[in-house]
Amino acid sequence: MSEFTPIESQEDLNKIIEARLARQKESFEAKLGGFDELKAKAEKLEAENGTLRSITEKAKEEASKTEATIADLNGQVAGFKTASLRTKIALQNGLPYELADRLVGDDEKSMQADAERLAAFVGKQPTTPLKDPDMGSKAGGKNSAYKSLLDGLKTEGE
Repeated sequence: MSEFTPIESQEDLNKIIEARLARQKESFEAKLGGFDELKAKAEKLEAENGTLRSITEKAKEEASKTEATIADLNGQVAGFKTASLRTKIALQNGLPYELADRLVGDDEKSMQADAERLAAFVGKQPTTPLKDPDMGSKAGGKNSAYKSLLDGLKTEGE
């Protein structure tokens, strides 16, 4: 440590204060010298953060669109599976292909039960009777239709 010297004039005091202020200024500049670099880095990081946020938002939008597309496609696949199952059950129960869409039910068991009920109904439909071959013939007998057919044939000699 240096020995204390009394300050005798204002000029001496000003020199001492200026020296002290210069040392303090250098100290602060040394400490704050990295501040400008830190400020520039912070601005750069803020810009990158904004870019990452926008990319994240776009990725979220794309993900939601993709999820919606997947949900739609899964719904279509489920519809195709249900239609295929209805067709299979209808054909197994002897129902016409056109009636396969009429089957109702949430699962195979309930569709099978509906198909059986519908097949029982379709099976009980009255059929149109065939025309009696004996009706409307000239002779009116049991084999009159055959006779009229044979009468209509020309033989070789005729």
